[in-house]
Amino acid sequence: MHLIMILTALAVSWILRCSFNNSQGSWNVRWRRSLFLFLFPPLLIFMTAIALIFMGPQGKMGGVYTGWFSYVLALLFLSFFAVLCVKLAFQGWQSVKSARDCPLVNLEGTQVRLLNTGALFAGQIGFWQPELVVSQGLLQTLSLDHVGSVLAHEQGHYNYRDTFWFFWLGWVRSCTAWLPNTEPLWQELLVLRELRADNYAASQVDPLLLAESLLLLVSSANVVLKPEICCAGLGVPGVGDRLEQRIEALLAPPQPDPDLNWQCWNAFLLAFLPLVTVIFHT
Repeated sequence: MHLIMILTALAVSWILRCSFNNSQGSWNVRWRRSLFLFLFPPLLIFMTAIALIFMGPQGKMGGVYTGWFSYVLALLFLSFFAVLCVKLAFQGWQSVKSARDCPLVNLEGTQVRLLNTGALFAGQIGFWQPELVVSQGLLQTLSLDHVGSVLAHEQGHYNYRDTFWFFWLGWVRSCTAWLPNTEPLWQELLVLRELRADNYAASQVDPLLLAESLLLLVSSANVVLKPEICCAGLGVPGVGDRLEQRIEALLAPPQPDPDLNWQCWNAFLLAFLPLVTVIFHT
């Protein structure tokens, strides 16, 4: 019976991930669809494994005896997830340590870390309280107005705590790399993250200035400081193929931010159904 639970969770997760096909629709639709398809399958697998651990390797469920195989399999799943989390946390800590090795300077009233390189780079690096890191090349190449637009974009990342939340989303990505459409969904979430920060910045600075800054940073050879681990920047790698989409969004009228109210999360409650099966275990 426990093995049936595992196979059912895997089958549902596989079918849901296969249902992702494109990125059409409004921001709200894209955020909800992408987050659900990205998070629900691993959450269902995770809850199933936890339920099996709680039930243990002995006893009956639905009149059928359980065994060690499903219990060990669930334990291996959870151990694998835990190891990946520790690995990513260590890599994130290394990124933060590298950022804090840079000198702290005041830039237009904002405390930033100055990276000693001629390449163009600007990004938030850290977890809940990230450090803003900019390169000397960016300050030497961009005008004060363009630098201001870059800082406004980075403030958007800070406002939405993108480095913190995308650390956990990156962990989910690593745990479910074997599921279909993991990478397309990850790229979709990255682009939505940048569109949200762009929209935040466009409410404070000229969108044309921000678009020009974006073009300069994306076309340059960016410095890579673990860009997908606790880092969020204006010209991050991995979204270059969506550059046209971001430019068009900046030139279009501003849109409201994605609304993720509590009702959006109701569907995720279904992922906790495996925990209910614990009461049927004797």
